[in-house]
Amino acid sequence: MDIYDFKNAFLIGFFMAFMIGPVFFMLIQTSILKGARAAIAFDIGVLLGDVSFILIAYYGSRSLLEKIKDDPRLFFIGGLVLIIYGLITYLDKSNKKEALETSKLVDVPIKNNYLKLFIKGYFLNFINIGVLAFWLGTVLVIGPTLDMNQSAIFSYFGVILLGYFATDIGKILLAKQLKSKMTPLVVYKVKKVMGILLIVFGFLLMLKGFIPNERIDEFLH
Repeated sequence: MDIYDFKNAFLIGFFMAFMIGPVFFMLIQTSILKGARAAIAFDIGVLLGDVSFILIAYYGSRSLLEKIKDDPRLFFIGGLVLIIYGLITYLDKSNKKEALETSKLVDVPIKNNYLKLFIKGYFLNFINIGVLAFWLGTVLVIGPTLDMNQSAIFSYFGVILLGYFATDIGKILLAKQLKSKMTPLVVYKVKKVMGILLIVFGFLLMLKGFIPNERIDEFLH
């Protein structure tokens, strides 16, 4: 993996960490109420959920990837998945309600149970089908650009998760400040922005299917 791919993968992980949802709030809440170690245990469970989705997305779409890896329609499919996910995020009327309800959750434990927090993080992430849609779209786009090299693909997604986890550590350390800033209105607006970004990214991926790779390389370099 060259430095360009590493940087792109790390940035994807960074922006993923700010996708507002139940996991985001539970991570902040866990850090404030139960401490950094508890939040890290919870976050590792979340990451394992992402690993599960990545494996499902990769092996579930592998035959499709092998058949159309040189077909520009692959980018159209991946872009369409991200656009649909972005539209769902943007148009979701429950965003504001979810923000209000989640911000009111209070759970003051007597003693931390790290295994329970780990399992909670895993299942809270794993039951979100939108996360699978995101990883599926990403796999469909990234796979062909790495020539379907399995080790390169998993290395790329490993860096994404590294960027995600590193950013989450920062969120955990700044949890109290984030908690005070993340009002329901701010949450609602951030979700709207994230939806728009996913839609734009999806359109760019679809466009990439109609632009020769040589032109893209000339533009990037």
